[in-house]
Amino acid sequence: MKKLSKMFIALTCVGALLAGCGSGNTAQTPAPAQQPAKEQSNSGSTPKTSGEPVTAVGSTALQPLVEQAAKDFMAKNAGAQIQVQGGGSGTGLSQVASGAATIGNSDIFAEEKKGIPANELVDHKVAVVGMAAAVSPQVKVDNLTKQQLIDIFTGKITNWKDVGGEDMKITLVNRPKSSGTRATFSKFALDGKEEAEGITEDSSGTVRKIIAETPGAIGYLALSYFNDSVKALKLDGVEANAENITSNKYPVWAYEHMYTKGEAAGDAKAFLDFILTDEVQKKTVTELGFLPITDMKVERDAEGKVTQK
Repeated sequence: MKKLSKMFIALTCVGALLAGCGSGNTAQTPAPAQQPAKEQSNSGSTPKTSGEPVTAVGSTALQPLVEQAAKDFMAKNAGAQIQVQGGGSGTGLSQVASGAATIGNSDIFAEEKKGIPANELVDHKVAVVGMAAAVSPQVKVDNLTKQQLIDIFTGKITNWKDVGGEDMKITLVNRPKSSGTRATFSKFALDGKEEAEGITEDSSGTVRKIIAETPGAIGYLALSYFNDSVKALKLDGVEANAENITSNKYPVWAYEHMYTKGEAAGDAKAFLDFILTDEVQKKTVTELGFLPITDMKVERDAEGKVTQK
């Protein structure tokens, strides 16, 4: 009887222990119920970005594209902060090199700008843009040879009648020397000749306004800035359009660069990746007068050498 009692007590203790273990397992079983919350966190409703401010500064030729891309990016990513400013390519390159801006927008290669530590910057080519001589609607000239264009911008020709137009004074509207648009136009349209003095404006938008409102005015703009208020001139009979630019038949074009100091990271990388998506390249880029990088049939290096792809 004593042995039986001891066995009974032992079995009772074992049962209690087993019951305790069982209750512990029961307490852990609700874990699968948390799965819906996990799925919700990956549903895309939460921001993909950290919200760190990203500043993109520089080229006013590229500015309309970066502004629209930033607007679309922020609409898709709650909390993202992309601030876009102009100032010219030189400003963009110097600002990103010094760390004052996250991204430096430029119409020229960093290697082309004196004083810029190009080896510290990483180039992100996001589009191609053509540039053309722009005149007021009153100018009755549609085409200039390269030599005529050079003679106008160097001050040798000062009246439109000398190139087949009406008797009207030519007014030059230039960009500052820090401008990538000026550097590109000077290099490929003027063969590097120094421009004569004229009206000088920092902003492409202001240049367009002055040309449109000044009879006889001539300047140069990225194709993204042309509208009905100004007219683009052909160069040696060749129109500045996508077909002629992609083949380099029309030579006045530039890559649109977005430089970072070192490899892009965080929200800056996410933004740059977004600009290179088909959504932006095939829609926004073309709608705003730029060309997708993938459309180019040629490549150009920092020295201006062109090779077939």
